[in-house]
Formats: sequence, structure tokens, C-alpha cells
Amino acid sequence: MKLLPHAARAFAHRNFRLFFVGQSLSMIGTWVQQVAQAWLMYRLTGSAFHLGLITFCSQAPILCIAPFGGWLSDRFDRRRLLLTTQVLLSCQALAMAFLTLSDAVQPWHALALVLVYGCVLAIDTPVRQSMIVSLVGDKSDLPSAIALNSMLMNGSRLIGPSIAGILLLWFSEGVCFLINALTYIPILYAVWRFKLPAREAFMAKGMSPLAGLQDALAYAWRTPLIRRSLPMVMLLSLTASPYTSLMPVFAKDIFGGDARLVGYFLSSAGLGALLGTAWLAAHRGTEGLPVLIGRTCLIAGVALILFSQSRWLPLSLTLMMAVGFGIIVTAASVNTLMQSHVDDARRGRVMGLYVMSFLGLTSLGGLLFGSLASLGGAPLTLTLTGSACLAGAMIYRWRLRQS
Repeated sequence: MKLLPHAARAFAHRNFRLFFVGQSLSMIGTWVQQVAQAWLMYRLTGSAFHLGLITFCSQAPILCIAPFGGWLSDRFDRRRLLLTTQVLLSCQALAMAFLTLSDAVQPWHALALVLVYGCVLAIDTPVRQSMIVSLVGDKSDLPSAIALNSMLMNGSRLIGPSIAGILLLWFSEGVCFLINALTYIPILYAVWRFKLPAREAFMAKGMSPLAGLQDALAYAWRTPLIRRSLPMVMLLSLTASPYTSLMPVFAKDIFGGDARLVGYFLSSAGLGALLGTAWLAAHRGTEGLPVLIGRTCLIAGVALILFSQSRWLPLSLTLMMAVGFGIIVTAASVNTLMQSHVDDARRGRVMGLYVMSFLGLTSLGGLLFGSLASLGGAPLTLTLTGSACLAGAMIYRWRLRQS
């Protein structure tokens, strides 16, 4: 283990290596599907509101169900839960592929199936997040594991949208959905091969989902680090993260491009996020992360404002890199702080709160972005929301200096 660089120490653990390799293809496939379903909805409806609506349907269930997913993660075997959710996600992608390839797909089909996807993801994500500590065993390697996992997810953001743009140009959305369904095979094999020690910290058997959520909320509130940092993830989810729902509008209506340009925008954001998490992986410990959170959230807000006004493609792509960097470094820093301090018996439920804040609130943001864009246009929408993100970051930095 001493021979590995600090940032890569998590690779010393067999379970984490299996997880990392197995999830790599699956995450690329997920981003291929994300781009394809947005392009499909815009092709079927030509409506910016429907782009926001499909983002809402994919992430709104997380807002309600993620805490329950965290409760399940604390109560039951995480490995079996993860196997179940991955199978269900693969079946959802197959259904999308069948309807699209048979030319039977309608907007309501896509919305319904994306809603199913969101419900399963709401359970899957807290389970995966809370399982990371079991994959490395040694808590000292947890920051490396979280950063590497974030790098994987954002590396897929760099590769997946570009692949989706090419597939959409040469084939159709249905082929994208089919490829995504097949990419779940490696992660299923990896999870099946896990060798995990018996868990010692389980939630009390008699604790109901509601009581479990109340306990997690009380724990988060009385832990100053969590109480201060989690609202920053909420801020990003409402004012910055939903920018992806408007990328087809910028690509087609403002820059006169096609699906490939959507992929380029999202890939640029993915590159910025990948660079950010690679840099964060080399960060030792959690010291300095609270200050970093305020700075990177501010970067995301400023970059969104500038992107909304840019009409020069190279500058816009560069600004997308800054947006991706700001959002993911903020979110990953909060994740690292929370996972490093939470006790194991509450890990799943606290991660449920994090997932609800980071992904669930993005659904409301997506609906807000779509509604604002349909009234005032996409550029004005990003200007307003980026300004709100910037203001929140400045308030956080001021309060941090006061504490």
C-alpha cells in the first residue's frame, strides 16, 4: 500500500478495484442514455419545458425516496440491494430501447420510464455511496476512494456524451438505450465477486423509516460540519446542476449545432469535473475543505453567468469546464467531509440526505430551469440562476469567516 501514490491508495483494496472497473462501463452507458433521452424528448416535442420535465422525472423520486434508500442501506445487506437495483436499471434501459427502436415511443412513454429509473436510482445511489467504506475497509483510505469514485463518474461524463453524440448522428436513440442496458453486465459481475466482512454497525431493527429519517436529521443538525456544508449542495442542486437540461437548447437554437454539440458541452463539463476530482484526490485529509467549498461554488456561479452570455464556442466550452469543476469539487468535498465524520450505523441514512440534496433537488431545479427558459429564454435563465449560486457562495464564505 505504501508504494501507491496517496491519491490512488484505494486501489490497494480488491473490492474497490472490482467496483471501479465494473462501474466504469456502466457509468459511461448511463451518460449515453442521459443525452439520448434528452435529445429524444426534444425531437418529439421541440419544447424546453419538456426538457426540464424529463430531468424532473429522472430525479424527483430521489427527493422523496433517497432517505428510504438510506434506511434500507442501514437495515439490510448492501451487496444484495445493489445487485437488485442494477438489474432493475438494466431492464429500464431495455424497455426504452424496445419502444424507441420499434418507433412506438411517445413522450409519455419516455417520461414514465424515466420516472421508473429515478425511483430505482433513489435506492441505488445511497446504497452505493454508503458501501464505499466497506470496499476499502481502512477509513484512512476513504477520501481516496470517494475522490476516485467521483473521478470515475466524471470521466464517464467526459466520454459518454461524446459517444452519445456520435451514436445519435449515425444511428438512433434506441441504440444508445440498448448499449446502456448491456453496460450493466460488468458491474453485476463485480458486485457478485465482492468479498465483504460481516457488518458490525446496523440500525436498530425496530426503527421505522420515519424514525430512522428523524434520527438522521437530528444527527446532521447537531453535527456542525454537516449542518454547515450540506446546504451548499442544496444550493448547487437548485441553481447550477440543472444546466444540463438546457444544453440541447443552446446547441440547437443558439449555436445552430446538432446532437454532437450537446455531447461536446457535456463532455467539457465532464473534463472540468474530472480535473477537479483528480486534484481533490491528491488532497490529504479534510483540512481546508470547508474553505474550498465556498470557492468552488463561487466558480460554478460565475462560469454559468458568463456561459449564458457567450456566443463564441471555444469560450463556451471552456466555461463549461469551469462549471463542471465548480459543481463536482464542491459536491465531492461535502461528501468527503460527511463520510469521514459520520458513524457507521447512520452512514446510509446520512448519505440518503446527501443524495436527496445533490440529486433530488436537481429535479426541482430542472423543472424551474425549463419553466424559466420557456418564459424568458435559456440565456436569461442561466444568468439568473448563476447569480443566485454566486450570492449563496458569498453568503457561505462570509458566515464561514464569522465562525
